[in-house]
Amino acid sequence: MKMNHKHKTYMPTKEEAEKKLTWLLFDATDKTLGRFASEVAKILRGKHKVDFTPHVDTGDGVIIINAEKIKVTGEKEARKTYRYYTGHIGGLREVDYRTMKQKNPTYILEHAIKKMMPRTKLGRKQLKKLRIFVGNEHKMEAQNPIVVNI
Repeated sequence: MKMNHKHKTYMPTKEEAEKKLTWLLFDATDKTLGRFASEVAKILRGKHKVDFTPHVDTGDGVIIINAEKIKVTGEKEARKTYRYYTGHIGGLREVDYRTMKQKNPTYILEHAIKKMMPRTKLGRKQLKKLRIFVGNEHKMEAQNPIVVNI
């Protein structure tokens, strides 16, 4: 049985997707880390749009303020650790959540969002549209960000 298709599925091209880029402003104050990061990752990928295409960057830019005010639930504040390798023998370092929050609070959000993005060229490109700031001020006024509440 042959079917007659009158309408084709619309798929945006790279050029069309780049023209539609909008910047959204999020406030991380008292937000739960994982839930907040998954929402941001969804927006960076473009899954919140009707014209989402897996192989084209249809996502929007995200600006996050008050990164130091993010919350974690349960005993994560005491138990959560971040690991990195220096490149030297025996150079595995562990930094606990509380220390990381004091030294580099933007890393906590950046790390969580990065791990939720696809590990591909496109995922890395989409991650470049993420800006995280400590405090209420951001330097992105020229992008006319839309304030969003989650």
